[in-house]
Amino acid sequence: MIQAARDKDEADIPDDFGNRNYSPYRFFSADEWARFRADTPMTLTADEVQRLRSLNDPIDLDEVRRIYLSLSRLLSAHVESSQILFEQRKRFLSLSDESKTPFVIGIAGSVAVGKSTTARILAELLSRWPSSPKVDLVTTDGFLLPNAVLKRENMMERKGFPESYDTGALLRFLSAIKAGQANVRAPTYSHLTYDVLPNEFRTVDRPDILIFEGINVLQSRSLPADGKIVPMVSDFFDFSIYIHAEEALIHSWYVERFMRLRETAFRDPHSYFHRYATISEEEALSIAEGLWQNTNLKNLRQNILPTRPRADLILQKGENHLVETVALRKL
Repeated sequence: MIQAARDKDEADIPDDFGNRNYSPYRFFSADEWARFRADTPMTLTADEVQRLRSLNDPIDLDEVRRIYLSLSRLLSAHVESSQILFEQRKRFLSLSDESKTPFVIGIAGSVAVGKSTTARILAELLSRWPSSPKVDLVTTDGFLLPNAVLKRENMMERKGFPESYDTGALLRFLSAIKAGQANVRAPTYSHLTYDVLPNEFRTVDRPDILIFEGINVLQSRSLPADGKIVPMVSDFFDFSIYIHAEEALIHSWYVERFMRLRETAFRDPHSYFHRYATISEEEALSIAEGLWQNTNLKNLRQNILPTRPRADLILQKGENHLVETVALRKL
């Protein structure tokens, strides 16, 4: 029965991932995916979901039931398997003093596609497993180069592109996390001032699970001809998720969010974008379109979307901002 349902569901899924016969993924409609939650309990309330979701993101308890409870159950299986493999390898190597390092989950995708909401929802669900794991969430925003550096290098219009990050700091942070070090510091970022906060850090102290969210976390890099080891951010991930939507949808979500922020956060005199709160709606729309075309669309096409096939799981959203298709990499 399940296979028949899968065949029917897959027939209804838009073909956006190449030839399904040769794909490394299994594809599920949202309704089929929802069946995999089994007896996973709902541990969030409607008020909590509303608090966790980002501006312009309509996720509710029904969406958590449809998509995120099954995903929580899947991740639980991966974490448990990772712990079993660690113990087996520890015995194999005759190690007695090595402790398990954090299970790292990477979340990638375009601006305005809902990464932050997904990361926060998952962090809450995972922390409420019966084993009560310690879960931390870190975004890559704090690892952006300061605006002063970007302006000096004439890169403000490329903010969010791979070259606008302090890649060395990113790799050192994740390396320390995976080495099981205590009190690893992550730089912090202010969306109000649109800049890294100087000399301000948050401490990550040996969590059981770390969620690492950012638009380019699955980015690859050129490999040296001499075969030297060149680490990538995704090398430190145990599981990765890419959140996808059609380009036209992301475009509309970005502009809608910009216009809503103009009525809310941009009104704060300390906001980097405060000047956009006082101009006409027509001028604001023109600026939002310019930011999309000149920065975010270019980044999506050149850097973000090409990393989608590297993810272990892809959540594809539809027009209503809710997940319609789940693609899970085959084992």
